[in-house]
Amino acid sequence: MKTLLFIASSFFLLSACNSNCSQNNENDAKFTDTKVSEKKEEKSDETKSKGYNIGDEATDFSLQNVDGNMVSLSDYEDAQGFIVIFTCNHCPYAVAYEDRIIDLHVRFAPLGYPVIAINPNDSKDYPEDNFEAMQKRAQEKQFPFVYLFDKGQKIYPQYGATHTPHVFVLEKENNRNIVQYIGAIDNNYENPDEVTETYVADAVNALLKNTEVPKTKTVAIGCSIKN
Repeated sequence: MKTLLFIASSFFLLSACNSNCSQNNENDAKFTDTKVSEKKEEKSDETKSKGYNIGDEATDFSLQNVDGNMVSLSDYEDAQGFIVIFTCNHCPYAVAYEDRIIDLHVRFAPLGYPVIAINPNDSKDYPEDNFEAMQKRAQEKQFPFVYLFDKGQKIYPQYGATHTPHVFVLEKENNRNIVQYIGAIDNNYENPDEVTETYVADAVNALLKNTEVPKTKTVAIGCSIKN
């Protein structure tokens, strides 16, 4: 009798254990699936935060120009596209490229690709990049292009800009601004006479000819954006 009771008791405990273990396994699986799902969502959010890629549509913006007026891409009704350049006053790389940025605008604005320069830096910690300093610099260099202030630093993260200068060439397609090139202006920031690859000029010339952009992405060389 005792043997039968022991066997029955053991069978009961084994059944209960199997049931609990099964439930625990299900819970563990749900927990694992949840974690995997959370990681996928985190990775997705991280990817989104990196900004635009080639072929993406760039949203419009409204930023203050050094002349006090608000400027949007939609203001340029006759433009075929834009050379959007995130740049600033104090970065030596940006300063080294100022004359070449002026040249890009002079060359391509009449052909429908104006330069849109945007200062993305936090001017609280970097007063050299505040709005008044931007106005002064634009007057000193006689910038022929707009020089906009990314107040609140809301635009540069959308683009995924990380350095000054950092260029995004946009092409207008049915009133949509499509990203066609991202990266550096050329391959020698130190000496314009030793440049052998003019990435931005090559991209715009290709778009004007309706041919393939030779290099759609390069590494932006410059100072990190200050935030």
